[in-house]
Amino acid sequence: MKFTLHNTDKNSKARAGSIQTDHGVIETPIFMPVGTVATVKGVHQRELRDDVKPDIILGNTYHLYLRPGIDIIEKAGGLHKFMGWESNILTDSGGYQVYSLSGTRKIKEEGVDFKSHIDGSSHFFTPENVMDIQQSIGADIIMAFDECTPYPCDYDYAKRSMHMTHRWLDRCIAYLDKSPPKYDFSQAFFPIVQGSTYKDLRKQSAEYIAESGAVGNAIGGLSVGEPAEEMYAMSEIVCDILPEDKPRYLMGVGTPINILENIALGIDMFDCVMPTRNARNGMLFTAHGTINIKNKKWEDDFSPLDEMGITFVDTEYTKAYLRHLFAANEYLGKQIATIHNLGFYLWLVRTARERIIAGDFEKWKSMMVKQMDKRL
Repeated sequence: MKFTLHNTDKNSKARAGSIQTDHGVIETPIFMPVGTVATVKGVHQRELRDDVKPDIILGNTYHLYLRPGIDIIEKAGGLHKFMGWESNILTDSGGYQVYSLSGTRKIKEEGVDFKSHIDGSSHFFTPENVMDIQQSIGADIIMAFDECTPYPCDYDYAKRSMHMTHRWLDRCIAYLDKSPPKYDFSQAFFPIVQGSTYKDLRKQSAEYIAESGAVGNAIGGLSVGEPAEEMYAMSEIVCDILPEDKPRYLMGVGTPINILENIALGIDMFDCVMPTRNARNGMLFTAHGTINIKNKKWEDDFSPLDEMGITFVDTEYTKAYLRHLFAANEYLGKQIATIHNLGFYLWLVRTARERIIAGDFEKWKSMMVKQMDKRL
Protein backbone atom coordinates (compact mmCIF):
# COMPACT_ATOMS: atom_id res chain seq x y z
CA MET A 1 0.00 0.00 0.00
CA LYS A 2 1.21 3.48 -0.86
CA PHE A 3 -0.22 6.76 0.49
CA THR A 4 0.42 10.02 -1.34
CA LEU A 5 -0.47 13.36 0.23
CA HIS A 6 -1.46 15.80 -2.52
CA ASN A 7 -2.77 18.90 -0.72
CA THR A 8 -3.30 20.31 2.77
CA ASP A 9 -5.87 23.04 3.36
CA LYS A 10 -4.25 26.35 4.26
CA ASN A 11 -6.86 27.24 6.93
CA SER A 12 -7.25 23.83 8.60
CA LYS A 13 -5.51 20.46 8.84
CA ALA A 14 -7.69 18.91 6.14
CA ARG A 15 -5.79 16.75 3.65
CA ALA A 16 -6.38 15.43 0.13
CA GLY A 17 -4.49 12.28 -0.69
CA SER A 18 -4.64 8.90 -2.38
CA ILE A 19 -4.03 5.32 -1.29
CA GLN A 20 -2.81 2.81 -3.87
CA THR A 21 -3.50 -0.87 -3.22
CA ASP A 22 -3.46 -3.93 -5.45
CA HIS A 23 -7.21 -3.43 -6.01
CA GLY A 24 -7.04 0.21 -7.08
CA VAL A 25 -6.77 3.83 -5.93
CA ILE A 26 -8.66 5.21 -2.93
CA GLU A 27 -8.97 9.01 -3.05
CA THR A 28 -9.03 10.60 0.38
CA PRO A 29 -10.86 11.85 2.33
CA ILE A 30 -13.03 8.78 1.85
CA PHE A 31 -16.19 7.33 3.36
CA MET A 32 -16.44 3.53 3.36
CA PRO A 33 -19.93 2.00 3.11
CA VAL A 34 -20.35 -0.76 5.67
CA GLY A 35 -20.84 -4.23 4.17
CA THR A 36 -21.02 -6.13 7.45
CA VAL A 37 -21.79 -9.65 6.18
CA ALA A 38 -20.40 -9.40 2.61
CA THR A 39 -23.18 -7.05 1.52
CA VAL A 40 -24.00 -3.38 1.92
CA LYS A 41 -27.58 -3.77 3.13
CA GLY A 42 -30.22 -3.11 0.50
CA VAL A 43 -27.81 -2.40 -2.36
CA HIS A 44 -26.67 -4.59 -5.24
CA GLN A 45 -22.96 -4.59 -6.05
CA ARG A 46 -23.95 -3.20 -9.48
CA GLU A 47 -25.58 -0.19 -7.82
CA LEU A 48 -22.55 0.33 -5.60
CA ARG A 49 -20.30 0.16 -8.64
CA ASP A 50 -22.42 2.28 -11.01
CA ASP A 51 -24.31 4.72 -8.76
CA VAL A 52 -22.52 5.15 -5.42
CA LYS A 53 -19.02 4.35 -6.74
CA PRO A 54 -17.09 3.94 -3.47
CA ASP A 55 -13.36 3.29 -3.77
CA ILE A 56 -13.55 0.94 -0.78
CA ILE A 57 -16.14 -0.81 1.38
CA LEU A 58 -15.92 -2.37 4.84
CA GLY A 59 -16.52 -5.95 5.97
CA ASN A 60 -16.79 -7.22 9.53
CA THR A 61 -14.49 -9.94 10.82
CA TYR A 62 -16.74 -11.06 13.69
CA HIS A 63 -19.82 -11.50 11.51
CA LEU A 64 -17.99 -13.09 8.56
CA TYR A 65 -16.20 -15.49 10.91
CA LEU A 66 -19.55 -16.68 12.28
CA ARG A 67 -21.38 -16.69 8.95
CA PRO A 68 -20.66 -17.90 6.29
CA GLY A 69 -17.45 -18.98 8.04
CA ILE A 70 -13.81 -18.69 7.07
CA ASP A 71 -13.68 -22.06 5.27
CA ILE A 72 -16.37 -20.96 2.82
CA ILE A 73 -14.63 -17.63 2.14
CA GLU A 74 -11.30 -19.36 1.57
CA LYS A 75 -12.89 -21.88 -0.81
CA ALA A 76 -14.36 -18.95 -2.76
CA GLY A 77 -10.89 -17.44 -3.11
CA GLY A 78 -11.38 -14.62 -0.61
CA LEU A 79 -14.05 -12.04 0.10
CA HIS A 80 -13.60 -10.11 -3.17
CA LYS A 81 -14.51 -13.17 -5.23
CA PHE A 82 -17.13 -14.45 -2.78
CA MET A 83 -19.17 -11.23 -2.98
CA GLY A 84 -18.29 -10.20 -6.54
CA TRP A 85 -16.55 -6.97 -5.57
CA GLU A 86 -13.46 -6.02 -7.55
CA SER A 87 -12.48 -2.86 -5.69
CA ASN A 88 -10.97 -2.35 -2.22
CA ILE A 89 -12.17 -3.88 1.05
CA LEU A 90 -11.23 -3.09 4.68
CA THR A 91 -12.04 -5.46 7.53
CA ASP A 92 -12.28 -4.40 11.15
CA SER A 93 -10.91 -6.81 13.74
CA GLY A 94 -14.12 -7.65 15.58
CA GLY A 95 -13.03 -5.63 18.61
CA TYR A 96 -16.07 -3.37 18.45
CA GLN A 97 -18.46 -6.32 18.22
CA VAL A 98 -16.77 -7.92 21.22
CA TYR A 99 -17.28 -4.60 23.06
CA SER A 100 -20.96 -4.64 22.14
CA LEU A 101 -21.38 -8.19 23.51
CA SER A 102 -20.69 -7.00 27.05
CA GLY A 103 -23.14 -9.46 28.58
CA THR A 104 -21.73 -12.56 26.90
CA ARG A 105 -17.97 -12.04 26.68
CA LYS A 106 -14.95 -12.26 28.98
CA ILE A 107 -11.80 -10.28 28.26
CA LYS A 108 -8.42 -11.52 29.48
CA GLU A 109 -4.78 -11.10 28.50
CA GLU A 110 -4.77 -14.04 26.12
CA GLY A 111 -7.86 -12.88 24.24
CA VAL A 112 -11.63 -12.73 24.45
CA ASP A 113 -14.16 -15.49 25.13
CA PHE A 114 -17.54 -14.69 23.61
CA LYS A 115 -20.79 -16.33 22.61
CA SER A 116 -22.25 -16.12 19.13
CA HIS A 117 -25.29 -13.86 18.83
CA ILE A 118 -26.62 -16.38 16.28
CA ASP A 119 -26.71 -19.66 18.21
CA GLY A 120 -24.99 -19.01 21.55
CA SER A 121 -21.95 -21.14 20.68
CA SER A 122 -18.65 -20.31 22.42
CA HIS A 123 -15.67 -18.81 20.58
CA PHE A 124 -12.28 -17.35 21.42
CA PHE A 125 -10.55 -14.44 19.66
CA THR A 126 -6.84 -13.75 20.14
CA PRO A 127 -4.62 -11.22 18.37
CA GLU A 128 -3.07 -14.11 16.46
CA ASN A 129 -6.19 -15.89 15.25
CA VAL A 130 -7.87 -12.60 14.35
CA MET A 131 -4.90 -11.85 12.08
CA ASP A 132 -5.26 -15.31 10.56
CA ILE A 133 -9.00 -14.82 10.06
CA GLN A 134 -8.48 -11.46 8.33
CA GLN A 135 -5.79 -12.96 6.10
CA SER A 136 -8.30 -15.63 5.08
CA ILE A 137 -11.03 -13.06 4.44
CA GLY A 138 -8.52 -11.29 2.21
CA ALA A 139 -9.28 -7.58 2.72
CA ASP A 140 -6.85 -5.02 1.32
CA ILE A 141 -6.63 -3.30 4.73
CA ILE A 142 -6.83 -5.27 7.98
CA MET A 143 -7.02 -4.00 11.54
CA ALA A 144 -5.24 -4.85 14.77
CA PHE A 145 -7.21 -6.64 17.48
CA ASP A 146 -8.07 -4.13 20.20
CA GLU A 147 -10.44 -3.53 23.07
CA CYS A 148 -12.97 -0.76 22.52
CA THR A 149 -13.76 0.85 25.88
CA PRO A 150 -17.26 2.13 26.65
CA TYR A 151 -18.26 5.71 27.43
CA PRO A 152 -18.16 6.82 30.15
CA CYS A 153 -15.14 4.82 31.22
CA ASP A 154 -13.19 4.84 34.48
CA TYR A 155 -9.67 6.24 34.01
CA ASP A 156 -7.90 3.22 35.50
CA TYR A 157 -9.89 0.82 33.34
CA ALA A 158 -9.18 2.90 30.22
CA LYS A 159 -5.47 2.89 31.06
CA ARG A 160 -5.31 -0.89 31.63
CA SER A 161 -7.30 -1.51 28.47
CA MET A 162 -5.06 0.77 26.41
CA HIS A 163 -1.90 -1.01 27.54
CA MET A 164 -3.47 -4.38 26.79
CA THR A 165 -4.42 -3.12 23.32
CA HIS A 166 -0.75 -2.16 22.85
CA ARG A 167 0.41 -5.62 23.96
CA TRP A 168 -2.12 -7.19 21.60
CA LEU A 169 -0.75 -4.97 18.81
CA ASP A 170 2.74 -6.35 19.39
CA ARG A 171 1.34 -9.87 19.11
CA CYS A 172 -0.51 -9.00 15.90
CA ILE A 173 2.68 -7.66 14.34
CA ALA A 174 4.73 -10.66 15.46
CA TYR A 175 2.19 -13.04 13.94
CA LEU A 176 2.01 -11.18 10.63
CA ASP A 177 5.79 -11.02 10.39
CA LYS A 178 5.98 -14.82 10.19
CA SER A 179 2.72 -15.49 8.35
CA PRO A 180 2.78 -15.53 4.52
CA PRO A 181 -0.12 -14.01 2.55
CA LYS A 182 -2.91 -16.37 1.47
CA TYR A 183 -3.80 -14.68 -1.82
CA ASP A 184 -1.97 -13.07 -4.74
CA PHE A 185 -2.24 -9.51 -3.44
CA SER A 186 -0.83 -7.64 -0.47
CA GLN A 187 -2.67 -6.63 2.71
CA ALA A 188 -1.99 -3.44 4.65
CA PHE A 189 -2.14 -3.52 8.45
CA PHE A 190 -3.43 -0.63 10.61
CA PRO A 191 -2.99 -0.47 14.42
CA ILE A 192 -5.63 1.33 16.51
CA VAL A 193 -5.25 4.21 18.96
CA GLN A 194 -7.30 3.84 22.16
CA GLY A 195 -7.50 5.74 25.46
CA SER A 196 -11.17 6.69 25.85
CA THR A 197 -11.64 10.46 26.26
CA TYR A 198 -8.53 11.02 28.42
CA LYS A 199 -6.05 13.34 26.74
CA ASP A 200 -2.95 11.86 28.35
CA LEU A 201 -3.97 8.31 27.42
CA ARG A 202 -4.79 9.28 23.85
CA LYS A 203 -1.40 10.97 23.59
CA GLN A 204 0.41 7.90 24.97
CA SER A 205 -1.49 5.56 22.67
CA ALA A 206 -0.94 7.70 19.57
CA GLU A 207 2.79 7.78 20.29
CA TYR A 208 2.91 4.01 20.75
CA ILE A 209 0.95 3.39 17.55
CA ALA A 210 3.08 5.87 15.59
CA GLU A 211 6.24 4.06 16.71
CA SER A 212 4.93 0.75 15.37
CA GLY A 213 5.72 1.96 11.86
CA ALA A 214 2.56 0.64 10.18
CA VAL A 215 1.58 1.91 6.73
CA GLY A 216 -1.60 3.48 8.12
CA ASN A 217 -3.19 4.14 11.50
CA ALA A 218 -6.67 4.07 12.99
CA ILE A 219 -8.43 5.77 15.89
CA GLY A 220 -10.93 3.64 17.81
CA GLY A 221 -13.10 3.97 20.89
CA LEU A 222 -14.89 7.13 19.74
CA SER A 223 -18.48 7.63 18.59
CA VAL A 224 -19.55 5.37 21.48
CA GLY A 225 -21.76 7.94 23.21
CA GLU A 226 -19.37 10.75 24.07
CA PRO A 227 -20.28 14.37 23.19
CA ALA A 228 -19.12 15.44 19.74
CA GLU A 229 -16.77 18.04 21.20
CA GLU A 230 -14.91 15.34 23.12
CA MET A 231 -14.60 13.29 19.95
CA TYR A 232 -13.11 16.27 18.13
CA ALA A 233 -10.72 16.98 20.99
CA MET A 234 -9.42 13.40 20.93
CA SER A 235 -9.09 13.42 17.14
CA GLU A 236 -7.09 16.64 17.25
CA ILE A 237 -4.67 15.30 19.87
CA VAL A 238 -4.12 12.07 17.96
CA CYS A 239 -3.78 13.66 14.50
CA ASP A 240 -1.08 15.98 15.82
CA ILE A 241 0.97 12.89 16.75
CA LEU A 242 0.28 10.32 14.04
CA PRO A 243 2.63 10.57 11.02
CA GLU A 244 1.58 13.02 8.31
CA ASP A 245 2.70 10.69 5.53
CA LYS A 246 0.30 7.89 6.48
CA PRO A 247 -3.51 7.72 6.26
CA ARG A 248 -5.60 8.20 9.41
CA TYR A 249 -8.82 6.26 9.83
CA LEU A 250 -11.46 7.30 12.40
CA MET A 251 -13.53 4.19 13.03
CA GLY A 252 -17.32 4.25 13.18
CA VAL A 253 -17.86 7.96 12.50
CA GLY A 254 -20.38 9.36 11.89
CA THR A 255 -22.91 12.06 10.92
CA PRO A 256 -22.14 14.26 7.90
CA ILE A 257 -21.21 17.07 10.28
CA ASN A 258 -18.93 14.76 12.32
CA ILE A 259 -17.17 13.80 9.10
CA LEU A 260 -16.54 17.37 7.95
CA GLU A 261 -15.31 18.48 11.37
CA ASN A 262 -12.93 15.52 11.59
CA ILE A 263 -11.66 16.07 8.05
CA ALA A 264 -10.73 19.57 9.21
CA LEU A 265 -8.66 17.97 12.00
CA GLY A 266 -6.67 15.76 9.62
CA ILE A 267 -8.70 12.52 9.36
CA ASP A 268 -8.64 10.74 5.98
CA MET A 269 -10.95 7.71 6.28
CA PHE A 270 -14.39 7.08 7.80
CA ASP A 271 -17.03 4.37 8.06
CA CYS A 272 -20.45 4.26 9.68
CA VAL A 273 -23.73 2.33 9.41
CA MET A 274 -25.69 5.57 9.78
CA PRO A 275 -26.43 6.27 6.09
CA THR A 276 -27.73 2.75 5.45
CA ARG A 277 -29.46 2.16 8.80
CA ASN A 278 -31.15 5.56 8.82
CA ALA A 279 -32.21 5.12 5.19
CA ARG A 280 -34.10 1.94 6.05
CA ASN A 281 -35.97 3.94 8.70
CA GLY A 282 -36.88 6.72 6.28
CA MET A 283 -34.25 9.35 7.16
CA LEU A 284 -32.52 11.04 4.24
CA PHE A 285 -29.38 13.15 4.44
CA THR A 286 -29.26 16.16 2.13
CA ALA A 287 -27.12 19.25 1.68
CA HIS A 288 -29.80 21.34 3.41
CA GLY A 289 -30.56 19.06 6.35
CA THR A 290 -32.20 15.74 7.21
CA ILE A 291 -35.61 14.58 6.00
CA ASN A 292 -37.97 12.06 7.60
CA ILE A 293 -39.57 10.92 4.37
CA LYS A 294 -42.37 9.18 6.27
CA ASN A 295 -43.84 12.53 7.37
CA LYS A 296 -47.15 13.53 5.77
CA LYS A 297 -45.69 16.88 4.69
CA TRP A 298 -43.93 15.12 1.80
CA GLU A 299 -47.12 13.41 0.53
CA ASP A 300 -47.60 15.84 -2.38
CA ASP A 301 -44.05 17.24 -2.63
CA PHE A 302 -42.87 16.49 -6.14
CA SER A 303 -39.45 18.10 -5.73
CA PRO A 304 -36.29 15.97 -5.97
CA LEU A 305 -34.89 14.29 -2.86
CA ASP A 306 -32.12 16.89 -2.56
CA GLU A 307 -32.95 20.55 -3.17
CA MET A 308 -29.53 21.08 -4.76
CA GLY A 309 -30.51 18.61 -7.46
CA ILE A 310 -27.84 16.13 -6.38
CA THR A 311 -29.00 12.68 -7.42
CA PHE A 312 -27.30 9.34 -6.89
CA VAL A 313 -29.84 6.93 -8.35
CA ASP A 314 -30.68 6.15 -11.97
CA THR A 315 -33.95 8.12 -11.82
CA GLU A 316 -34.59 11.47 -10.11
CA TYR A 317 -37.31 10.25 -7.74
CA THR A 318 -39.48 12.75 -5.91
CA LYS A 319 -40.14 13.04 -2.20
CA ALA A 320 -43.80 12.21 -2.79
CA TYR A 321 -42.96 8.97 -4.59
CA LEU A 322 -40.45 7.87 -1.97
CA ARG A 323 -42.91 8.64 0.84
CA HIS A 324 -45.52 6.54 -0.99
CA LEU A 325 -43.11 3.59 -1.15
CA PHE A 326 -42.45 3.78 2.59
CA ALA A 327 -46.16 4.12 3.36
CA ALA A 328 -46.85 1.05 1.21
CA ASN A 329 -43.96 -0.81 2.86
CA GLU A 330 -42.35 -1.42 -0.53
CA TYR A 331 -38.72 -2.49 -0.19
CA LEU A 332 -37.80 -0.32 -3.18
CA GLY A 333 -38.27 2.69 -0.89
CA LYS A 334 -35.54 1.48 1.45
CA GLN A 335 -33.33 0.69 -1.52
CA ILE A 336 -33.68 4.16 -3.07
CA ALA A 337 -33.15 5.82 0.32
CA THR A 338 -30.02 3.72 0.94
CA ILE A 339 -28.48 4.56 -2.42
CA HIS A 340 -29.33 8.22 -1.88
CA ASN A 341 -27.72 8.39 1.57
CA LEU A 342 -24.59 6.50 0.51
CA GLY A 343 -24.34 8.69 -2.57
CA PHE A 344 -24.68 11.80 -0.44
CA TYR A 345 -21.93 10.69 1.95
CA LEU A 346 -19.61 9.97 -1.00
CA TRP A 347 -20.56 13.31 -2.61
CA LEU A 348 -19.74 15.05 0.66
CA VAL A 349 -16.21 13.64 1.05
CA ARG A 350 -15.45 14.04 -2.65
CA THR A 351 -16.57 17.66 -2.60
CA ALA A 352 -14.49 18.17 0.55
CA ARG A 353 -11.51 16.82 -1.38
CA GLU A 354 -12.18 19.22 -4.25
CA ARG A 355 -12.41 22.13 -1.80
CA ILE A 356 -9.16 21.14 -0.08
CA ILE A 357 -7.40 21.11 -3.44
CA ALA A 358 -9.04 24.42 -4.42
CA GLY A 359 -7.98 26.00 -1.10
CA ASP A 360 -11.40 27.03 0.25
CA PHE A 361 -12.36 23.96 2.31
CA GLU A 362 -12.79 25.77 5.63
CA LYS A 363 -15.21 28.34 4.23
CA TRP A 364 -17.23 25.65 2.44
CA LYS A 365 -17.23 23.41 5.54
CA SER A 366 -18.62 26.17 7.75
CA MET A 367 -21.44 26.78 5.27
CA MET A 368 -22.25 23.08 4.95
CA VAL A 369 -22.28 22.47 8.71
CA LYS A 370 -24.88 25.25 9.15
CA GLN A 371 -27.01 23.95 6.29
CA MET A 372 -26.94 20.31 7.32
CA ASP A 373 -27.69 20.96 10.99
CA LYS A 374 -31.42 21.21 10.33
CA ARG A 375 -34.42 18.90 10.19
CA LEU A 376 -36.53 19.72 7.14
